[in-house]
Amino acid sequence: MENRWCSACGCVFLPRPQSPRQSYCTRPECRRERRRIWQLAKRQTDPDYLLNQVRAQQAWAARNPEYWRHYRQEHPENAERNRVRQRERRRLGKHAEVAKMVASSSAFLREEGTYRLVRLDPENGANMDSWTVRLTVLSHET
Repeated sequence: MENRWCSACGCVFLPRPQSPRQSYCTRPECRRERRRIWQLAKRQTDPDYLLNQVRAQQAWAARNPEYWRHYRQEHPENAERNRVRQRERRRLGKHAEVAKMVASSSAFLREEGTYRLVRLDPENGANMDSWTVRLTVLSHET
């Protein structure tokens, strides 16, 4: 096997013989990046995977209801930084930058149905005008 360049860090590495298409080295940061990219693609292409992720996150939050309160108490500098940043977003009207995993994924656009469409203005956040639209899937690309 010949050496390759890591897709994450750019370092040269020798791929494992068992993984002839390996494109990331074994450094923990590079493995995390590979896994992050895989999960992002999986959430965008597999609605079941996305739904399972959402359900797991909700179940964890239900099992750990005090987590964020304790986190804010133990990390006051992070909590204050987030408060300042949220105030700034509100002041500028940049509500579009805050989104949950479900809202930011295109996986749900694969479902036919009636949706509320809101124009997002990058300068002023969401516009108050909205439209009700009916989406019909013409084809599923894979």
